[in-house]
Amino acid sequence: MADQGFTTGGTAGAASGFAPQESPEAGDLHGRSLQARDFMNPPILLAGAVDNQMYAFFRDRLLAAPAEGLVVVELSTLGGDPEVARMMGEDIRFHSALEPARRFVFLGKAAIYSAGATFMSFFTRSNRYLSRGTRLMIHERKLQATVTLDGPLTTCVANLKAKLNEIEQSIRIQNEGFENLIAGSAVTMEQVLSRAPENWYLEAEEARQLGLIEGVL
Repeated sequence: MADQGFTTGGTAGAASGFAPQESPEAGDLHGRSLQARDFMNPPILLAGAVDNQMYAFFRDRLLAAPAEGLVVVELSTLGGDPEVARMMGEDIRFHSALEPARRFVFLGKAAIYSAGATFMSFFTRSNRYLSRGTRLMIHERKLQATVTLDGPLTTCVANLKAKLNEIEQSIRIQNEGFENLIAGSAVTMEQVLSRAPENWYLEAEEARQLGLIEGVL
């Protein structure tokens, strides 16, 4: 992949909910600007639905990735299970914080939808990249459920409250992800909450201009 056509954001981004503990020796690794050649032959290649099968493969590749230096995680996905995306993201956060000799970088290709955006949010803004023409899609979590009321009235009330608690907690988790995604960008929480219900699509260059990612390859 040639270096031409590589663009980056003008300012360094804020961390997506964590700050790696860098040693002085790791300063050059984490501070240097990346070029297209840095993304050749990524050690972690993921494609398809974000599910338990992807998570198992991701864990295997993570363990086999270089013990130091740049570790690129390349992903293309139309979405999947948001909780699996959070598990993968927590692994990135954990290893980033405890292994300053490694720099974990996200590269999205073609489509980063739904759970893919959730996973991307766990990388610091300066470590997020998209290939040219990639579409990023942000939306609210979806729920399909039937509540059956059958029994004593107090039990019916408890069932309703249980479902309401589930929805409210899911909204909190969803919004935590939104806050990580937009940290250090020009996008406000109000904008995300107004656009996400109708599926918000952004082209790679638009995402860069808004400060959601560092660069476009």
